[in-house]
Amino acid sequence: MSAHSSTSRAKPAAPRRAPCSDSAGAPALQAAFANGVLAHRLDFDDRTPWGAHGDSSAVPAALALCERAGGISGKELIVAIAIAQDLFIRLRCNVGWRKDWNLSSVVGVFSATAAAARVLGLDRDRTAHALGIASMQSAGTMELIFGTGGDLRGAYAGFTAQGAVLAALLAQKGITGISSLFEGKAGVFNVYFGGAYERGAMLKDLGTAFLGASMLYKPWPTVGIAHTYIHATIEAMRAHALRPSDIEQIRVSVGDFQLRMCTPLEERRSPRAPVDAKFSLPFCIAVAAVRGDVGISDFAPAALRDPDVLAMAQRIVPVPDDSVDWTHESPEGRIEIVTRDGRSFVRVGNQVPGSPEAPLAWDRIARKFAACASCAATPIATERVAAAVAMARDLERLDDATDLIRAIA
Repeated sequence: MSAHSSTSRAKPAAPRRAPCSDSAGAPALQAAFANGVLAHRLDFDDRTPWGAHGDSSAVPAALALCERAGGISGKELIVAIAIAQDLFIRLRCNVGWRKDWNLSSVVGVFSATAAAARVLGLDRDRTAHALGIASMQSAGTMELIFGTGGDLRGAYAGFTAQGAVLAALLAQKGITGISSLFEGKAGVFNVYFGGAYERGAMLKDLGTAFLGASMLYKPWPTVGIAHTYIHATIEAMRAHALRPSDIEQIRVSVGDFQLRMCTPLEERRSPRAPVDAKFSLPFCIAVAAVRGDVGISDFAPAALRDPDVLAMAQRIVPVPDDSVDWTHESPEGRIEIVTRDGRSFVRVGNQVPGSPEAPLAWDRIARKFAACASCAATPIATERVAAAVAMARDLERLDDATDLIRAIA
C-alpha cells in the first residue's frame, strides 16, 4: 500500500506489527514518488474548497523524510502538514488562475517543500533556498486534467512529492536557490499568472491563522467538483423515491469547467479508462442515480461497461449556465430530474458530505481508508488496517510518526 524508505533510522515497529523487509525499502525520493502516486491515484484525496490538491504531495514528502531522519513525532508531522496546507491555500486563492496551469502541481510543490523543510528542521534561510530549488519542479498544465487517456492525471502528485523531497535535501546540503523566484521579473507570479496575485492577502495573518482547517474530505472517489452534482442526484432520488427506470432525463447545469467534464459528450458518457470516468460528469451522475452511492469499485474497468450505468449516462443532458462558472470556490451544482411520467424535480448540491457544513464522521473516514487499502496489490490484513486507523486518530501522541507507515507497509 505504501512505499517504505530503506534509509530509515526510525524505531523498530512494535512486535504486533509486521516489519518491512529490507527488500521492500526504497530511497526517500522514490518512496515519496510512489506514495504520491498512490495518494492521488484513486482521486480520493482531500482538497480545498477552492479546488486543487496539496496534501497528496505534502504528506508523502513529509513521511518519506520523517522516515529518513528518524525520531520525528506525530505532533511534528501534524505541524509540517499544517504549514503545507496553509501555504498551499494562501498561494492557491491569491493568484490570477485561468484554469490553464495545474495548481496542484505548480503551487503544490512549494507547499510540499515547506513540509519537507520543517521535517528536516531547516532554518529560515535554507527553507527559502529549498523553495527556490523547488521552482525547478513547479510545472504541469490543466491539459492533463482535461485530456482523456493516459495515466498522468493519476500520477502527477508523485512527481511533486519527489521534487519537494529533492529540494529540501539539496538545501540541507547547502545548495542555494533564487531569492526572487516568486516576484522577480521572470518569477513564478509573473510568468505563470501574468503578474496577477494578491501579496497582501497571501501574507495576512501569516503564522497566526492556519487555513488548513477548511480542507474538504472527499466522500466519493471522483474529481471534487463533481461531488455537488453527485450529492444532489443521490438526495433527489432518495427524497422522491425515484428508481432509475423512472428517469427520462437528468438535466445538469454546467459552467465553464463542468462543460469540459461533458466534452466530447459521447466520450464522456462512455469513458474508456477509470481516470477519465472520474472526470466525466455524465458518468459520475449516472453512477449516483443507478447505485445510490459512488464507490471505488464503480470505476473498475469492468464497471465502466455496466449497461445500466451507460444507459443512464445517455440520459444526462448538460445545460450551459454561466451562473455556475468556477470563479473562486467550487460552485454548487444544480440538477433537474425529469421523469417518464412528466414530473420534474430540481435539487442544488449544497452541504456536501465532507465539507465544513457537513463534516464526515470519523467512522466514515475510517471506512474510506479501509476501502482504499482494499485496493492494494498485496492484500493487507484487517487488523493492520485497524491499527493504522487507530494510530492516525491518535497521531499527535505517536513518538515516531513512521509507526503509521509500518503498520501497513
